[in-house]
Amino acid sequence: MGPATDAQEIVEDETSEQILYRRANTSLKTGNYSLGINRLQQLEARFPFGRYAEQGQLELIYAHYMSVDLESVEASADRFIRLHPQHPNVDYAYYMRGLAAFTGNRSVLDRFFGGEESRRDMSGAEVAFAHFSEFLNRFPDSEYAKDAHQRMVYLRNLLAQAEVDIASYYLSRDAHVAAANRARAVVENYSKTPSVPEALAILIESNYKLGLTEAANDSLRVLAMNYPDYRAFDENGNLILEEAIANRDRSWINIMTFGLVDRPNVPPPLQISQPDTGVPNSLQTDTQESISDPAPKKPWYRRILG
Repeated sequence: MGPATDAQEIVEDETSEQILYRRANTSLKTGNYSLGINRLQQLEARFPFGRYAEQGQLELIYAHYMSVDLESVEASADRFIRLHPQHPNVDYAYYMRGLAAFTGNRSVLDRFFGGEESRRDMSGAEVAFAHFSEFLNRFPDSEYAKDAHQRMVYLRNLLAQAEVDIASYYLSRDAHVAAANRARAVVENYSKTPSVPEALAILIESNYKLGLTEAANDSLRVLAMNYPDYRAFDENGNLILEEAIANRDRSWINIMTFGLVDRPNVPPPLQISQPDTGVPNSLQTDTQESISDPAPKKPWYRRILG
């Protein structure tokens, strides 16, 4: 009876697209992603123009992500975008491509042992930011837009802190021009991130040591007006450079810990309601005091260097 049943199953798989798709979908729902991937690939191979072909390709992206095969996620998403640019659910492919790059920004060892993310290679974060940016530009009303925006806020903060870490390193090596350039880039390009006051302090110190007193004074005024409670100001309102030097390596941005120790809570394709993607609350803040909106809590005057 066993061989006959197996033979019957093979015949059904070979002749019924609907049965094969239903079995693949069941595998995904029960968490057997490896079998689900195999069945979805069979579905596409046997019925490349069938009624379930496009849906199967979307679910293949999802299955690869749940299997933590991030390279396959990006490859599958790119393929779907190329083949079906006008598909009503192509936004899901764009979103998952960004999510794969976002997740891949941390290695497996990092997820287990932690460490300061901003001091690692930022190429993955830059790719993820670019993917999410393209997604939001194309699909601002997508059901996944809110989550993508929150992740972009996190990535922007991470990239800003990475620039500050590099600037701090240059400062410690007395490479004051390089330190000033990096710090200035944070102030100009990441003005709403928590790294701005640290960048301003580095810019002040670098310019001061380069003999650029006027430039140091300008940066000091901005820091004093917009961040009067910055830790390097003493009780008299003076900026203490030596204190800034001593605390240069302190990491005070730790917005999120994103790991894959457990199965990630990722929305499957074509989900109607807004998915709960498991974004920590600390990712959900997009407002930081801007250097263009001074709101001092106490008199802004600080002793100017010179």
